[in-house]
Amino acid sequence: MEYKFPNGFKWGTASSSYQIEGAWNEDGKGKSIWDIFTHAPGKIIGGENADVSIDHYHRYKEDIKLMAEVGLKNYRFSTSWPRIFPEGPDKLNTKGLDFYDRLVDELLTNNIEPYLCLYHWDLPLWMHEKGGWPNREIIGHFSNYAETMATKLGDRVSNWITQNEPFVTAGAGYFIGEHAPGEKNPIAAIRAVHHLLLSHGKAYQAIKASISRSINTGIVLNLSPVHPATDSKKDLKAAKMLDIIQNQAFLEPLLKGSSPLQKLKFLKPFIGDLIQSGDLELINQLDFLGVNYYSRAVVAHDKSFPIFSITQVHPEGNDYSGMWEIYPEGLSELLIKIWKEYFDSQIPGKKLPEIMVTENGIPVPDGIDFDGRIRDERRIRYLKDHINQIHEVISKGIPIKGYFVWSFMDNFEWAYGYSQRFGIVHVDFHTQKRTIKDSGHWFSKVIQDNGIQ
Repeated sequence: MEYKFPNGFKWGTASSSYQIEGAWNEDGKGKSIWDIFTHAPGKIIGGENADVSIDHYHRYKEDIKLMAEVGLKNYRFSTSWPRIFPEGPDKLNTKGLDFYDRLVDELLTNNIEPYLCLYHWDLPLWMHEKGGWPNREIIGHFSNYAETMATKLGDRVSNWITQNEPFVTAGAGYFIGEHAPGEKNPIAAIRAVHHLLLSHGKAYQAIKASISRSINTGIVLNLSPVHPATDSKKDLKAAKMLDIIQNQAFLEPLLKGSSPLQKLKFLKPFIGDLIQSGDLELINQLDFLGVNYYSRAVVAHDKSFPIFSITQVHPEGNDYSGMWEIYPEGLSELLIKIWKEYFDSQIPGKKLPEIMVTENGIPVPDGIDFDGRIRDERRIRYLKDHINQIHEVISKGIPIKGYFVWSFMDNFEWAYGYSQRFGIVHVDFHTQKRTIKDSGHWFSKVIQDNGIQ
């Protein structure tokens, strides 16, 4: 049986600046929090960093040529804020801006539509020293950065993303300290959540004001269906709590203009006057919602976990990748739930944001076989199973507009260093040689057929 997708369905892949660019201190680029974090002992598996990574900064033409060979029609990438404003908000680095100018032109020359994300975690060091995301002052600086990029590239870039996975920025960066800047401060994390969302609203306005033609501006969230480990009252409560802080805390302000955090009495001492008059109206602006999905979350009560008393568990007997449980049916569960809770209830006649799956992929070991081929069957199976889930959702009348594989090429995987490979293109990290994997050839046919067998 062949599953065909609607005409105009957007097939693509995704990446981020810090994970692929390298050139960490070239052409006037300033330091980011990740440049500092990865050079600190014990932070990254293998003591690795992305100073060079896969050298996309110098090899972007080669990489885009490879995208065209695969038949890619859409490419989501992020720009590096410290490459644009290396030392402060008033010191524009034109060489950094020119790189993205050339990158966009090269994509369009190869008939690949750019999806530009302004923030994928590489905060400028100067902004971190001002307090980073917990400091409300960041909103104005981020808006200035958004306006700068939109003014330069808005004549050619039609799809803009403000933030990538603000839950991870706040949670991993300021709550558990696994990501840069490596802080473990619950109050800072809660403040960061709100300011990340506020920065979206302010950047949304700045982008729209800077570009005279019709464009789409959205945000990308990492979302998961949350299941309790058991039917006990404590585990059910833990699952409800994670659903609030990972899913509802972002979806509700963006799509309804309200915040579930205000309803949690135990958070009042942490929130205080954080949410000011007009904030939620500013956040509630969106042309499209990007959903990043990798797996479900299965959680149990754990009183040792600060504030929220939750811990994630990994059910025995299930299939796992190098990082997560493989659970394709969670994608359809998630998309249907989002639609029912946040779209079906909207005011009749109101224009709804579009929904796209902006990241989905799997880290599994793969290498070049004796004949030069990379037979990554598990990745193909994972992608196929998840694309099937999207088709099922569309068949129920829910208009999912696109699907982006994470990622086009193997790259630096944050705290995991180079130990996890997500790409549909293999990269030899020593020689920088690129090789299309079986999954890349398979995805090429999916794009060509606008569907899968």
